[in-house]
Amino acid sequence: MAEVIEEQQQENPAPTVVIKKSHAGLWIGILSIALVIALAAAGFYFFQQLRSSQDTENNQDNLKLIEIDKSLNDLQVQLSGVQSQIANVNAELSSKDNHFNQTLDDFSKLHEERLNTTRKELETSILMLQRQLGKTRGDWLLADAEYLLTVANQRLHLVGDVQTTREALEAADQRLRESGDAAVFKVREQIAKEIALLNNATVPDIVGIYAGIQHLQDAVEGLSVFLPHAGKQPEMAAPPQDLSEHGHEILDKVAKQLEGYVVLRHTEQSVNAILTPEEAHFIKQQLKVRLEMIEIALVQQNDTLFTSSIADAKQWLLKNFAENKQTEQFAGELEKLGNVQIRSQYPDVSGSLKLLKDIGKLRIETDKATSSNPPAPAEAATPAATTGQTPTSQQ
Repeated sequence: MAEVIEEQQQENPAPTVVIKKSHAGLWIGILSIALVIALAAAGFYFFQQLRSSQDTENNQDNLKLIEIDKSLNDLQVQLSGVQSQIANVNAELSSKDNHFNQTLDDFSKLHEERLNTTRKELETSILMLQRQLGKTRGDWLLADAEYLLTVANQRLHLVGDVQTTREALEAADQRLRESGDAAVFKVREQIAKEIALLNNATVPDIVGIYAGIQHLQDAVEGLSVFLPHAGKQPEMAAPPQDLSEHGHEILDKVAKQLEGYVVLRHTEQSVNAILTPEEAHFIKQQLKVRLEMIEIALVQQNDTLFTSSIADAKQWLLKNFAENKQTEQFAGELEKLGNVQIRSQYPDVSGSLKLLKDIGKLRIETDKATSSNPPAPAEAATPAATTGQTPTSQQ
């Protein structure tokens, strides 16, 4: 503006006017500089803020990256755990697979062994059936005879049935006769001896002995228990023998007055207790139990148990019952039972069965005897053939 003014003054000369210089430009410059400095400071501040925000963002990113790394590490640990579990599962599956395969192998072996055993049993059964089908009527008769001889031995020695044993021996002899086998002659001879022994055998009357024991059981109630008890008439000792005549008279009078109420008996056994009715009944029941043991031994045909049970019953009778006529009769019946022998008189009938089981050996012996002694018709046919005559049959 000063230049403009000066140019105007030069163009238009005017009176000289002194104009003071203005400081507005200075202030404008200072304001401009201050504004530039402020802008620079603001820019620097904003730059620092931007930088700090970038650093914060970088730190957050770093933290996120660290967290991501931790997550990745955790995931890797979990993955390794899962891999180990998968490895354990695979190992367990492989072990179970091996165990299952081993079980299958064992089961297959066992099944194969059972099949082989069953096959062998079936082959054995088929062979037996073939042998049975290949037997002749004579073989069947011999087998039937062997079975009958076995039944005879069992019935005699296990049951003591002599009648059934005799019938079985006779039936076996009939089967051997029908077989037509020459080798069974010795067996039939042995059967004849055994039948003769059975006919001479003394068979105890089991039913009669059993009935006698039942009668003894009924007679137990009539026996008197030795020791006194309620319901039993008291037993009094006999008076001394050295009493005076006056004492005898008094005793006779007392006896007449008590006749029918008191029974006077003398015993040498000591009385040391008084029984209750239950104890007396128990003593009698014990004797009945011993008689039942005798019956059991008789039915089982056990001589040892039979004899020991009779001895036990006799001992119980003499120990717990009074000595009177009924007790003596009872002891006598037990003594008769003790003399009975149940099974000792049965003969041995197993010889024929043993011979029949060795029928092959008997056949060999019969063949040898036949070959060494040829039949007479063959010898007679030789001269007839030489003379040209025809032999006639004998009637």
